[in-house]
Order: sequence, then C-alpha cells, then structure tokens
Amino acid sequence: MLKVDNISFGYTSKEVLKNISFTANKGEYIAVIGESGCGKSTLLEIIYGLLHIEKGTVFWNNEKLLGPNFYLIPGEDFMKYLPQDFDLMPYITVEENIGKNISSLDPNKLQRIKELLEVVDMSDFLKTKVKNLSGGQKQRVAIAKVIAKEPEVLLLDEPFSHIDNFRKNKLRRSLFKYLKAKNILCIVATHDTTDALSFADETIVLNAGEIVIKEKSDHLYKHPTNKYAAALFGDVNELKLSELVEIEDADETLLLFPHQLKIAESGKLKVKIKHSYFKGNHFLIEAEANGNSIFFEHDSELKINSEVFLSHIK
Repeated sequence: MLKVDNISFGYTSKEVLKNISFTANKGEYIAVIGESGCGKSTLLEIIYGLLHIEKGTVFWNNEKLLGPNFYLIPGEDFMKYLPQDFDLMPYITVEENIGKNISSLDPNKLQRIKELLEVVDMSDFLKTKVKNLSGGQKQRVAIAKVIAKEPEVLLLDEPFSHIDNFRKNKLRRSLFKYLKAKNILCIVATHDTTDALSFADETIVLNAGEIVIKEKSDHLYKHPTNKYAAALFGDVNELKLSELVEIEDADETLLLFPHQLKIAESGKLKVKIKHSYFKGNHFLIEAEANGNSIFFEHDSELKINSEVFLSHIK
C-alpha cells in the first residue's frame, strides 16, 4: 500500500502542495485532476522521489521512502515515472529504448518488447529510430518503456496528451487492462476526465495545492460537491432549486450538467437561446437567463433569440 501522509511542499516559501494525505493499494488506478498549476505533476515527482520534502512522509508497505537527499540517483526501484517529456533516446530504435528497461540476460527479451509494443499499438515500429516518430508515437513508446520492468507503482503525467483521439481510447483500454492484470498501482495526473470516469477506481481533485475531494469516480461525477470539481468534467450549471420549481423548504443549490436540463412546455426557468453547438448526436445549446449563461442539450439546433422553458431531468 502507498501512503502519502500530510505532505506540504513549495519550490519557494510559497507552498504549492498543502497537507496532502491519501492511500492507494496495489492494482488500483487513481486519477489526479485539477486545473493547471494545482500541483498534480509536483505530487507525482514527490511520490517518485525526485523532490525533497521537509513536511510529511511517503510510505510504501509501511516503509518510509527517503527521497533524493538520500540517494545518488533519485527515484525508487519498484516505481516507474513517465514525465511529460517522454525520456527517450532519439538516435536509437524503439526496440533499443524499451530494451534498456529489460535485463539483457532475459532469454525472452525480444518477445517481451514485442508484447509491450502490442499493448501500445506500435508493433510495426520495432526497428524505427525514435527521432523519426511523431509526438504521439513517441508517447506510446515511452509508455511501453516504463511498464517494461513491471513496476509495483506506475506514475503517469498526462500520458495521452500527444495521442490522437482515434487511438487514445483503444490505448487506454489496452493499457489499463494490462495494468490491472499485472496488479500494478497506477496514479495518473491528467486534464482529460475520460481517464478518470472510464477507468479510475478513485479520483483525487486538487485545487490550489489541496485535496478537495477523493472519491469513487462515478460518485464524484453523479454527486459533485462543488462547482470547481463539477466543471472539470465540462460545462456545468449552478442553479437554485427555486429557479426550477416552486419550493417551501430551504432553497437548495443544484449543480447540473447540460444533459440534466431539457426543454419543457412551461416552467419557472425561461431562457433565451444564444448559440447551438453541433456535438454529433446532439446539440449543446448556450442560453441566457438573468444575465447568466445556461447550457443544455437538445436533439436539434434552436433559433437564436428564441425563448424556451427548461426543466430538470432527475
């Protein structure tokens, strides 16, 4: 088990991480999400042992990890960390890059490399020099390289950011299925909330260097506790219950995604249409009410400046 215990850290006197604590078990996938600059990458670097901390401790299976001040070469042997710059050697082949993380004494080394390239859908590039690959291809090779030793803990920083969408979903399915089968703990810092919703067992939400939520991913999406967390998953409407229905009790604040609002024949919330955005199987409609933007989904484009009533889909 990984235990991050009350970590605080700053590159200067200003702390970029504050009192961070959580646990994670082997075989789990934890997504770390939050706006740029919230401390996601810094957290991974601390866990791996690239940054020294004065406040707090990281444990693995109850053993304290000492950090870079105690090792000639920073980083833990049982962990692998993939930064955003890939850490590949450009003038040697894909095979040679991945092979650096596999013992030369392993009689199945080439077969192992080919297996890893199948996981990242790069089988045709075994003998290609890295300098001749695209950014997305380099990122896939880098992923194969960090899982070559089958680490107990894998830390990934924006691992799919350079990969085109039509390959991204297939790669995610293949990679996370592989990691589950190998019982590898994976922690991913990401801006892409699909990583969290579709694959993560739990999601950590960072805001200004603090954990504001650590929750099962589906529960976080269905029951967001604040607008910041909800907005990480896309457009969100913050409405009072009294704006939608007549109420007698306390006026509850609702956080509603566009698919949770629909056009009604009548109601309390009347909006004026400002724009329709085609999304494939639906339109995202931007409207205005009382000076505030309201977003909802509809199956067809709506006329600008027309008015409609909205109701809540429960």
